[in-house]
Amino acid sequence: RAETRRVGRSRVCGRCWRSVRYLSSPPCGRVRASQATEAEAEAVEESEGFDFSRSQGRSFLPLAKVVDQEAIKTALLLGAVDTEVGGVAISGRRGTCKSVMARGLHDLIPPIEVVEGSWTNADPSKPEEWEEDLVERVEAEGGVSAVKTSVRKAPFIQVPLGITEDRLVGTVDMEKSIETGKTVFQPGLLAEAHRGILYVDEINLLDEGIANLLLSVLSDGVNVVEREGISISHPCRPLLIATYNPEEGPIRQHLLDRIAMTLSSDVPLTLEDRVDVVEIATRFADFSADVIKETDEETEQARTQVILAREYLKEVQIGEKQVKYLVDEAVRGQVQGQRAELFAIRVAKAHCALNGRDRVEEEDLRKAVQLAIIPRATVLDNQPPQEEQPPPPPPPPQDEMPPEDQEEEDEPEDEEDDDDEEEEQEPDQIPEEFVFDPEGVILDPSVLMFANQQKNSQGKSGRAKNLIFSQDRGRYIKPMIPKGEVKRLAVDATLRTAAPYQKPRRDRDVAKGNEAKPVYVDKSDMRSKKLARKAGALVIFVVDASGSMALNRMSSAKGAAMKLLTESYQSRDQVSIVPFYGDEAEVLLPPSKSIAMAKRRLDKLPCGGGSPLCHGLSTAARVGINAMSSGDVGRVMVVCITDGRANVSLGKSLKDPDAIKEDAPKPSSEELKEEVLDMAKKINAQGMQLLVIDTENKFVSTGVAEEIATAANGKYYYLPNASEGEIAATASGALADLKSS
Repeated sequence: RAETRRVGRSRVCGRCWRSVRYLSSPPCGRVRASQATEAEAEAVEESEGFDFSRSQGRSFLPLAKVVDQEAIKTALLLGAVDTEVGGVAISGRRGTCKSVMARGLHDLIPPIEVVEGSWTNADPSKPEEWEEDLVERVEAEGGVSAVKTSVRKAPFIQVPLGITEDRLVGTVDMEKSIETGKTVFQPGLLAEAHRGILYVDEINLLDEGIANLLLSVLSDGVNVVEREGISISHPCRPLLIATYNPEEGPIRQHLLDRIAMTLSSDVPLTLEDRVDVVEIATRFADFSADVIKETDEETEQARTQVILAREYLKEVQIGEKQVKYLVDEAVRGQVQGQRAELFAIRVAKAHCALNGRDRVEEEDLRKAVQLAIIPRATVLDNQPPQEEQPPPPPPPPQDEMPPEDQEEEDEPEDEEDDDDEEEEQEPDQIPEEFVFDPEGVILDPSVLMFANQQKNSQGKSGRAKNLIFSQDRGRYIKPMIPKGEVKRLAVDATLRTAAPYQKPRRDRDVAKGNEAKPVYVDKSDMRSKKLARKAGALVIFVVDASGSMALNRMSSAKGAAMKLLTESYQSRDQVSIVPFYGDEAEVLLPPSKSIAMAKRRLDKLPCGGGSPLCHGLSTAARVGINAMSSGDVGRVMVVCITDGRANVSLGKSLKDPDAIKEDAPKPSSEELKEEVLDMAKKINAQGMQLLVIDTENKFVSTGVAEEIATAANGKYYYLPNASEGEIAATASGALADLKSS
C-alpha cells in the first residue's frame, strides 16, 4: 500500500507550491492550501482545461489497492521522486499485476508546468533546454520574461512492440514539409514522454535495435535525430518503466544492466492475500469509481509527498564512507561494471528525500543495496547451506559479575562521553553489517530469499529472437536506401525524403509549361523497406545406421526427433534425419515441422552394411545450405550420432567411376579419416554447428569422433548407450546455446 509519512519541514519553493496548489485537496503534513488558493486552482482549471481526475479514458486500479508488492511500490515511488534514477524493470509471470502497478504510478506523478507551444514539454525554468523553434518564437514575442506557461498532467507514453525507429525518435512531417517547402520535424514518442513516464510492456519482445536505441537515448538524456535532411536534438528524461514475462522469451543482460532497479512480482501470497486480490479486482471491475474514491486521500497524500521529496532531493547529502559502503557491497556481490553503485547512490538519495531527510542514513543504504545491487550480484547461485547457530555461551559465575551499583555508576559516564562525541561531529551513518560477506554470501536469510526471487525472475539471458532480414518478406522495421531494384517501396520514407523539394520541383515543372502534379518524386527519393521475420532453427540428425548397433541408434534418433518436434511449435524449429548405411546416405526425413509426416517417414528404419560417414555429413551440409537459402531457417545444427569409424569413401558414395570400378584401390583408414575431417571443416565454414554424440565403446575407442567435433569447432558428448531422452536433452541444450550466442 502506498505509504504516506508526515512531512517534518514546511520549506517549499515557489514552483513546488504551484504544483501543490493544483491538487484537489490540501496536502498532508504541515503544508496546507488555503481556501483562496483552492478557489484560484479551480479557476485555473476551468480556464486552462486542466483536470487531474480520471475522467479521460479508462480507469486503472490505484497503486494503494495493490496487495503486497512492497518492494516494487517503493521502487516506483523512488522513480517518481527522481525520474533520472535509471528506471524500473518489473518481471513476473502472467497475472502478477505488473502493468497495473506501472499504470497506477501515473496518478502519483505531480502535474508539470510547461511552456505553451512546446512539443517537448519544455520546463519554463530551463530555457537552455528549449527547442530551437520555441526559442525563436519566445524571443519574437517579447523574451523569456513574457513566456506563457500552463500546467498539465505528466505524460504517460506506452511504446508498442511493433514501433518503428521513425515513430520513436521522430522524423520529417510530410504534410507541413510539402506546404512550406522546408524540412519540418515531426516529434516522436521520446519527445512526448519527456518529464513523464515512458512505459514498455514486454521489453524482452521489443525489437533488438529499437531497445538498444531507446536505452541509449535515456542514458544520455538527449535525443539526437540526424536523418533525411534534418539535424535536431531535444532533452529526453522520462521515467522508464519496463515489464516482461521471462516465460515468453529471455531478456538480454545488457538491457537489464542499464535499468537501475529490476524486481520480480512473483512473490508468494498467503491465502488471505489471494482472497483480498480477488475481492478488490471484482469490486473494481463492477464499481471502479467507488474503489478509486476510497483511495483518493491516500493517492493525493502520496502525490504531495513526491512533490516535497523532489525539493528535498536537491539538498540531500551522502558521505564518503557511505559511498565506500555501497561500492564495497557491489564488490562483495561480484557485480560486473560500475553501474550498480552509481544507481545505488541515486536510489539512496531518493529514498532519503522520500522520507523527508537531507542526510542519507542506514535505512537508505540498505534499501539501495536491496534494489540496485542485489539483482546484479553474480554469486547468488553459490550460496552455502545455512549452518546451525552455535549455542550461546554460558553466563559467567556469580563471583565474577560486577556489582549492580557499579554498573549504574558507570552508565552515566558512558552516556556523557557519547553526548560529547555527538556534539563534536555527526559521522556518516552506515549499517553495522554488510549484506554480502567477503566471499559474496548473503548473510540475512530474508534478504537471500528476496535476492533469489529477483535472480530467478530474470530468466536465461540471450537474444530474444532470431531474425532474418530481407526486402521481400517480414515485418516492416525501417526504411533504407535501396541497393539495386526496389522490391518493396517504403512510401512513408519516400514521401518524407521528397517533401522538402516539392515547391521548387513544382515551380520548375510549371515554368516548362507543364500542368502541376500533386506530388513530385524522383528516383533519388526512393526508399525501400527493410523487413524482418522470426526464423527458427533446423536440427539435422546424421545417424550411423551400420553395424550391430544400427537399430538401437535409429530408434533413439527417431524418439529424439519426435521429442524436438513436439517442443518446436512455438520456436518454429524444424527437424531432419539423414541415416547413412551401406554405400551412401539418404534424407529419410526432409526438414519438417509436421509430426504426422515425421511419423510416416520414420516408420522405415534402414540399417546394415558399410559406414559412409563422409557422405552422411555431406548430405547434411547440403540439406542445411538449402534450408538457409530458403529464408525460413536462421541457424542449422548437425547432430551426428556415430562411433567415428568410416569405411566407405565419398567418391564411392557419389558413384565416381574411378572409385566404383572393380580394381579401384581401397582407401586407407587415414585417408578416410582426413576426408571426414575435411568435410567437418566445410560444415563449420558454412556457419553450421556440429554436435557429435560418440557411441563408441571406450575399450576399443580410437578418438576419431572427438577429432571430428574439434575440426568443426563443435561440441562433443560421449554417450555410448544414449537413449532418446538423453539425445533430445543434449540437442535441446546445444540448440539453446546456439540461439543465445
